Amino acid sequence: MWANSPWRFKSSPAHSGHPFGAFVYVTYARLVRELCGHAIEVALGSGAGYADARAVTRRVQNVSTKNGEVESVSDGETEGIGVRVLVDGAWGFACDRRLSDEGAREAAQRAVAFAVASAGRPGRRKVELAAIPAEQGEYRTPAERDPIDVPLSEKVDLCLRAEAGMKHADVEITEATIRAQREERAFRTSEGADIMQRFVECGAGIDALAVSEGRVQIRSYPSAHGGSSAQAGWEYVEGLDLEGEAPRVGEQAAALLRADACPAGVTTVVLDSEQMVLQVHESVGHPTELDRVYGTEAAYAGTSFLKPGDLGSLRYGSDLMNVTADSTTPSGLGTFAYDDEGVPAGRQPVVEAGVLRGFLSSRETSALIGAGAGGSMRADGWSRMPLVRMTNLHLEPGEGSVDDLLADVDDGLYLETNKSWSIDDKRLNFQFGTQIAWEIKQGRLGKMLRDATYMGVTPVFWSGLDAVAGKEYWKLYGLTNCGKGQPGQHAHVSHGTAAGRFRNVQVGVRS
Repeated sequence: MWANSPWRFKSSPAHSGHPFGAFVYVTYARLVRELCGHAIEVALGSGAGYADARAVTRRVQNVSTKNGEVESVSDGETEGIGVRVLVDGAWGFACDRRLSDEGAREAAQRAVAFAVASAGRPGRRKVELAAIPAEQGEYRTPAERDPIDVPLSEKVDLCLRAEAGMKHADVEITEATIRAQREERAFRTSEGADIMQRFVECGAGIDALAVSEGRVQIRSYPSAHGGSSAQAGWEYVEGLDLEGEAPRVGEQAAALLRADACPAGVTTVVLDSEQMVLQVHESVGHPTELDRVYGTEAAYAGTSFLKPGDLGSLRYGSDLMNVTADSTTPSGLGTFAYDDEGVPAGRQPVVEAGVLRGFLSSRETSALIGAGAGGSMRADGWSRMPLVRMTNLHLEPGEGSVDDLLADVDDGLYLETNKSWSIDDKRLNFQFGTQIAWEIKQGRLGKMLRDATYMGVTPVFWSGLDAVAGKEYWKLYGLTNCGKGQPGQHAHVSHGTAAGRFRNVQVGVRS
């Protein structure tokens, strides 16, 4: 049916302002919904007690330049269907790249066969799912200009202009990247859920690498490790103002070559909002994923220092620590109307006044713990089974400005932009490095420092949080490289944070 259809989505995009484009999208949505329904019928007829199906079409563009030349340009599309089933309380999953009746049928049959084989394993725990209503609905990312529609030449030109702005005598390597993604996702279940969602993402970043006398330093904007992305139109990339920030990035990279090394000791640190993103992601997001708490991710991603019984009682940090999971955040990469189990988006506390109040969960893990109904299940495309993933996880803002955070520090450090991270498989002991640091002396920023690192034990470190800047300093960052699962999946997640101040932190290498 679909494989030979003249109404292929990629040949006439639904985002077009022309009425014909809208007609094609409606046709596409109807066809993929029918394919999902067909897969579910086959699965139930083959012995499944529960089945869901996701049909996904994804197009991704990436542009990167290096030292004033185009390094790579890619524009790819993938499509297929994934079918997940329960047989006698055992999971089975299979997928097929053919968006056709045959592809849907064969994926469903293989998923049931895998579940039957798993159901025969002795001593296994039977899967139960938390009850949810069967939802029907649609979602579309608000976007003024679809980033996929922006010509590749325009993207390359922006990268080259940003690179030119980073030029400096000591800067040997400049790089710029731009990414764009559009995804259509149909989802149906044997319980009656019927959902269609359309996501648009884009992002960008620049890096300057300075080298002198064997010393190497890097500065990045707006974030390290590929910049920052958002669920938004091309206007997000334009708003980053890569060209405007480029001179500062190049100058700071060069200045770091001559900066003193960050001293070691125990002191007060103020983390900028970008570094706070990594701190939240690694030491709060991953350990509160309930599948890790129950040990089902131990082989690859690790487990967690948390236990199911810690809910409502464990002291995670100080009273100023308030962390929220919110899949409704405007422009968040983890924003949706429904997750990949059909659970509606929502906002829930994870840590409230320093106490653990919630986990990131699925319908299965929610049934195990006897609380919630999931809402954090996402899959990396049609060929992967959904996993418990962060959606948008935020450190809620406090009060005052960043200057106010500095003003109450007689002797400390201001740390900015992540450079490296290391954390154990229980997400307990960590050491992070930042690209740049400044001394704080008598409440003011002092001289620049290089090669700053800090370490801690998660609940001890967060117990030292004694100030968070206010909402006007709260920023949303989006990252696309969060790895988990076997076979591996990359989740796109966002974190909103403001700068935070921590007391009694070990910086540098402990002597």
